[in-house]
Amino acid sequence: METEKDKTKSIGGRARAAKLTPERRSEIAKKAAASRWDDNLLTATHEGEFTIGDEIVSCAVLPNGLRVITQATFLRALGRSRSPKAGTGVLSTVDDLPFFLQAEALKPFISEELAMSTTPIFYRSPKGSKGVGYDARLLPQVAEVYLKYRDSLLIKNKKIPTNNAHIIKASDILLRGLASVGIISLVDEATGFQKDRAKDALAKILEAFVAKELQPYVKTFPADYYEQLFRIYNLPYPPAGNKGWRPSFFGKITNDVIYDRLAPDLLPELKKAANKTEKKAKLFQWLTTDIGHPKLREHLASIVTILKLSRTPQDFKDNVDRIHVRYGQTHQIPFDYPGD
Repeated sequence: METEKDKTKSIGGRARAAKLTPERRSEIAKKAAASRWDDNLLTATHEGEFTIGDEIVSCAVLPNGLRVITQATFLRALGRSRSPKAGTGVLSTVDDLPFFLQAEALKPFISEELAMSTTPIFYRSPKGSKGVGYDARLLPQVAEVYLKYRDSLLIKNKKIPTNNAHIIKASDILLRGLASVGIISLVDEATGFQKDRAKDALAKILEAFVAKELQPYVKTFPADYYEQLFRIYNLPYPPAGNKGWRPSFFGKITNDVIYDRLAPDLLPELKKAANKTEKKAKLFQWLTTDIGHPKLREHLASIVTILKLSRTPQDFKDNVDRIHVRYGQTHQIPFDYPGD
């Protein structure tokens, strides 16, 4: 909330600015613009264009994942054609709001969150050229402000001011165009970022599942799991002589029905982590305690239930494939492993 002190500073700042000569204001603006570009600006990793209505919108994605719409096309999409003042590289603001939100009539429809997100973003294109834009999420929010303003006038049976009519019309077209496709998806598709986004999403999943350090050994696989595997393969349980013995193909089955279906690309990542240590550790010891282990126990409970309901290896195979589809694969893997 703005204090009386803030209001006084704001009024004082405008009063001082009003006393400056045009030449002095231009000089200050040029220095401010130069300081913006002297900073260590982020360089966009992706850029591209998409169309809304009759307007082509230029956009970019920054290394921090922020999606940006260039200032010029942002304005055109809103039905505005005004360009930045010479030397500033950005449109002027009053009370920290860009000119397209400065009208007093719009203030009741501008949330505090929206007001805080209207700061112009300075960056460089992948080729090194200067760029100024706004957070892509701001575009539909600004359009909505104008439509809320229009709705309030209609409720009061008031006419829409002529100077706002074209902006309101553009805002209506804009929101209709975005009704079925999110702005983030449009930017990602236009820039080609969706491919890298998918890789990033996978990396975050694996980070949540795979521990950075080996976890202490805690018995995780229930005895029922192995007992039921012995049963469907008609093997005596417990095995005579060596109670800890299990056929080697049980490990292949475990990889197939557990790790390959717990999270995408989890098995290779667990094996990679296990290879980094000389200790002979179980794969589940590389699962995180907060997400990996709880998900494993939940999955194991389901697999054991499927085992108990299966009469043969083929039954088990079919039931697992139907209930727990392997990530990224649709073909079925045989579970009979002859000769083992």
